[in-house]
Amino acid sequence: MASSFSRFSQTLLLLVVFWGITSSSSNAQLSTDYYSKSCPNLFSTIKFTVHSAIMKEARMGASLLRLFFHDCFVNGCDGSLLLDDTSSFTGEKNAVPNRNSARGFDVIDDIKSAVENVCPGVVSCADILAIAARDSVKTLGGPNWDVKLGRRDARSASQAAANNGIPAPTSNLNRLISRFNALGLSTRDLVALAGAHTIGQARCTSFRAHIYNESNIDLSFAKTKQSNCPRSSGSGDNNLSPLDIQTPTYFDNKYFNNLIGKRGLLHSDQELFNGGSTDSIVRAYSKNPSSFSSDFVTAMIKMGDISPLTGSKGEIRKNCRRVN
Repeated sequence: MASSFSRFSQTLLLLVVFWGITSSSSNAQLSTDYYSKSCPNLFSTIKFTVHSAIMKEARMGASLLRLFFHDCFVNGCDGSLLLDDTSSFTGEKNAVPNRNSARGFDVIDDIKSAVENVCPGVVSCADILAIAARDSVKTLGGPNWDVKLGRRDARSASQAAANNGIPAPTSNLNRLISRFNALGLSTRDLVALAGAHTIGQARCTSFRAHIYNESNIDLSFAKTKQSNCPRSSGSGDNNLSPLDIQTPTYFDNKYFNNLIGKRGLLHSDQELFNGGSTDSIVRAYSKNPSSFSSDFVTAMIKMGDISPLTGSKGEIRKNCRRVN
């Protein structure tokens, strides 16, 4: 009896140990030194390519940052946004939030090629997006942070998930808060991440209704924007306007000053300062740029933690546009 119990205990212990090993490997944690040995020149390689791209076109920094956001909000930070359509799935590039809008894929291709030259088959496209986003912010005058790494790449993508997962520029405050909360991001994270609109541009089709039909907007600002965005749909849809009218290619807190002056370009921007629960956060960021920078970094790291593929899940793509 005692012998049988002993054998049972040993078997149970082995099962627990085995479960612990497999569990830890399948739920591997992201870390800032993930590639320190396998790809020691990773950061300098990516930084050079990102910096070169932004020097050619300052807008590219915002475009690369936006790619990371749009990737993470659709089934997690797994590089699925980068996949071209195939016979087996329709990808995310032509989803409503990305069609004629998401850009910078060629820069990601350049980065991937450069990284493959120094450490082939090691670094995921998902991690490249995360690092490129950080480097873009830093290059344009924003804060620096240590990027957590170790993500692997998805083998599929979903246009439907992209259509449903990325908040539209017409979203009201409740919708924005709800969507961010569903991904583990707080209301403060929402406002901080919205501050990324201190750089970049938007298409007329994204802000037309706001500048013609809504009252929570400075009239002179609206008229200025109307000069480059005709009222009629189909006319000038792709005409661009900076999201931050003060310093559109410099990462700072001027975006929040714009909101207080009712000069938010998108409906969803101005919703953050429209008599609601986020007004106080906007005011605080407008007065304290270091507080905004600190909270932005915190929110970016949290966003990068959304449902990554780790361990044996996914793959390390050789080409970011297609599965291996």
